Amino acid sequence: MVAQILAVLIFVAMFLLIVMDKIERQIITLACGLLTLVLVFGIGMHSMSAIVETLNISGIFKLDFWYAAGEASESSSGINWATIIFIAGMMVMVEGMAKAGFFQWLCMKLAKLVNYKPIPLFIVFMVMSAVLSMFIDSITVILFLAAVTVELAKLLKINPVPMILSEIFCANLGGSATMCGDPPNIIIGTSLGYAFSDFLTNTGVIAGAALVVVILYFFFVYRKALIQEEGQEIDPSTIPEPKDAITNKKDFVISSVIFACAVVMLITHAQTHLTVAFIGAVVAIVTLAASGRDAIILIKKVDYKTLLFFIGLFVVVGGLEQTGILELIAGFIGKVSGGNSKIMIAIIIWVSAIASAFVDNIPFAATMIPVIKSLAAATNVDLSVLAWALSMGTDIGGSATPIGASANVVGTSVAAKNGHPIGWGEYCKTAAPATIIVVLISMVLIFVRYC
Repeated sequence: MVAQILAVLIFVAMFLLIVMDKIERQIITLACGLLTLVLVFGIGMHSMSAIVETLNISGIFKLDFWYAAGEASESSSGINWATIIFIAGMMVMVEGMAKAGFFQWLCMKLAKLVNYKPIPLFIVFMVMSAVLSMFIDSITVILFLAAVTVELAKLLKINPVPMILSEIFCANLGGSATMCGDPPNIIIGTSLGYAFSDFLTNTGVIAGAALVVVILYFFFVYRKALIQEEGQEIDPSTIPEPKDAITNKKDFVISSVIFACAVVMLITHAQTHLTVAFIGAVVAIVTLAASGRDAIILIKKVDYKTLLFFIGLFVVVGGLEQTGILELIAGFIGKVSGGNSKIMIAIIIWVSAIASAFVDNIPFAATMIPVIKSLAAATNVDLSVLAWALSMGTDIGGSATPIGASANVVGTSVAAKNGHPIGWGEYCKTAAPATIIVVLISMVLIFVRYC
């Protein structure tokens, strides 16, 4: 009982400190993780085995961590090292692509293809944001996309805010379509043993249907401004050529090939039995090897703060799991729903969406995974169905407010730095209704397909 109380207090304190945003979040999770190891496992449980299981270091040295017919080995409680290694590897690859000018080139190339017309540009950039976020972290996608959008807006004399807001939403939506698109999905996939194709054929279908509705929604919301801007004359000669964005042709080609290979490996990893940890490690090693002297620069640019944040988070959630708190939560949801799968799905998707609108969706997803596992075991509801509900709820719910997801914070920050501040009112006025629409679509499609 003492261990349970301590685990809950540490978890609540961690969440409150993250929401307050006064201390860097990796410091918060690491400190709370250390408290969990000492107070919960040490003093409360007197269990060295709980510490060893939560740190989960031995799993890295097992063959099936890198190559396995399934990924059951990655589903252990505690630190999910597969997630850490995969995200680190993708970070290295993305930094290599950015250094070569890949993202700016792609944005400028697509803008030129639509003759810099505001309405086609608006739609194309939304689609590009969603597609890129299926394979690259949405934070990176928005970082470069928002910056290019501001530059284009200056040249075309249009307001970049509608484009940036729609790009942010589509980045979060696109991230829900695949296993590697959004951190919550990476955690869900590696923890429950789902492959890239599993997400693509389930959450991907939902995201694809929702994207069509979202494009129509944002066009309807901003139609007056877009139609007015469409009538303006544009001189293409004043706009830089896409090729000017490429800093080094050799690096550009190499980074493009590495990206293509990473996508192929991810799509086929269920057939090749290469785990995402292996793919992340290989992508990082090849990128660094190809970078030569610039490898040190790429290593320095890796977001180590995010990786440390994940490590501390997994330890704290491990404390809730080891003390049985998460089983109690699962039992409560099962009791409230009366074992009805539709009620269960509705609870998970809406609670996930609402929570993710105000707190970071990463710790919420990590907390809920053991809950849905216990829930599925106790009620005989298909675990994968609950996983897709959790995925869509956490990924999309974060779009509702400026602080709900990291991509939102990055996009609004880029806009503000360039003289286009986006307040809570302006943001939520368009994003909150869009979020409700997509969550509703997701819930209905899950009901229709699985219940």
